[in-house]
Amino acid sequence: MASRIAVEHLEHISQKFGFGPTNLEPLVQTCMTTLSSKIVNRCKRALAEISVKAVLSVADLERKYVNLDLIKVEGKVGGKLEDTELIYGITVDKDMSHPQMPKQIEYAKIAILTCPFEPPKPKTKHKVEVDTVEKFQNLRQQEQKYFDGMVQKCKDVGATLVICQWGFDDEANHLLMHRNLPAVRWVGGVELELIAIATGGRIVPRFQELTPEKLGRAGLVREKSFGTTKDKMLYIEQYANSKAVTIFIRGGNKMMIEETKRGIHDALCVARNLICNNSIVYGGGSAEISCSVAVETASDKYPGYAIRAFTDALDAVPMALAENSGLQPIETLPAVKAQQIKENNPHFGIDCNDVGTNDMRAQNVFETLIGKQQQILLATQVVKMILKIDDVISPSDY
Repeated sequence: MASRIAVEHLEHISQKFGFGPTNLEPLVQTCMTTLSSKIVNRCKRALAEISVKAVLSVADLERKYVNLDLIKVEGKVGGKLEDTELIYGITVDKDMSHPQMPKQIEYAKIAILTCPFEPPKPKTKHKVEVDTVEKFQNLRQQEQKYFDGMVQKCKDVGATLVICQWGFDDEANHLLMHRNLPAVRWVGGVELELIAIATGGRIVPRFQELTPEKLGRAGLVREKSFGTTKDKMLYIEQYANSKAVTIFIRGGNKMMIEETKRGIHDALCVARNLICNNSIVYGGGSAEISCSVAVETASDKYPGYAIRAFTDALDAVPMALAENSGLQPIETLPAVKAQQIKENNPHFGIDCNDVGTNDMRAQNVFETLIGKQQQILLATQVVKMILKIDDVISPSDY
């Protein structure tokens, strides 16, 4: 009951957040708020802009739906954090299978294969006896003919790039290069799926099923080298029929990249929440204090210890904020609560940054309504689960 009152009150004190295709600044500011407390806060503006652009690239604004699976977050050690970029496409941590294959393909038609690009091996235990040169030559010619047929099949359907889940040997690689068919091998299953979604292609499990309609299309496929290192990556970008994007993070060490990934994930979720529901509540514990006052007022109508205990639980958040900011929690919290009641203003919270004002609206500290409501609802669910447990049997009782 207390949870319901708090969630409804949040709806009551929330405000609509205005942004549009031409005015993305409010979204960027919100994501910057998320990144302020992270290690990456020196680049928060650039990372916030990247996060907003990524979410808007994959968002369905009519349905107010964002599929975050279409945003791939990749990282590579080396370079500065400022080198982090948004790629309107997919990156694959592979390079062309032969060094003499073209490094850039425009208007690529991509065959996405999960079948091995080599002659089939018998499933049963087998032994081939080759006792003459003629037999060996014959065997080799048969293999080459089989492989030529595979390459020709790809050529006939119009493929200009082959992406294969399995590998192929040096001879196969050599033949592919001579037949002018660039190829990438050992690409993982998850990456294959993303490439298929992004390019509008179909994953082909057998060569017999390869048709022109199943090819993926990309405006540009290019191989990129990183500085003086031998690291190379394949960029598949510029396509019209899908929306998958990649945020490519650079950093001095692995820890920095992992921390940036976590920060960007938070920023993506905040931008997603605002696109799904553009209502916000103000932070700094102001929303919790306001809900606490509302639940306390309602406790006269619904008397009970549980309702009163719920108000104490809501007060724990601003009290922890005050304590962590070096303020006197027992003095600060009642003062802010009294200010909220006196001025009937739910925007007053804990002045964590020592700006000189408790008005979170003036400090521009806010969070999404969806996120705040979910916090209260989930916390209530957990408490209800714990309360359903009557007794715990431990081995020491026997």
